Amino acid sequence: MGVEEQFKKAVELIQGMPKNSPVKVSQNDQLKVYSLYKQATVGDVNTSRPGMLDVSGRYKWDAWNKLKGKSSEDAKKEYVQAFFEIFEPYKDDAEFAKYLEEVKSLA
Repeated sequence: MGVEEQFKKAVELIQGMPKNSPVKVSQNDQLKVYSLYKQATVGDVNTSRPGMLDVSGRYKWDAWNKLKGKSSEDAKKEYVQAFFEIFEPYKDDAEFAKYLEEVKSLA
């Protein structure tokens, strides 16, 4: 058990969150989670920067590119940390407390 299992569970829970979830994730946190996921699973950016009209794509690419050189292992650790930062304010909600405990138990 360890970072790999925590990372997989955190990814599963974040990707499975319904759009109408009470968890409010800022755009900066969304970009952080996206870029850490890409760095952890793909490595350094391997595509060209999207064009000017693809504003969302440019933000994502820029966030990912800032992580250039970060190891997969470090990106996974930071992703798990970001997961806890996002869900910790909701720890009094039984559902989200369960999510936090599921990921913590895999350490």
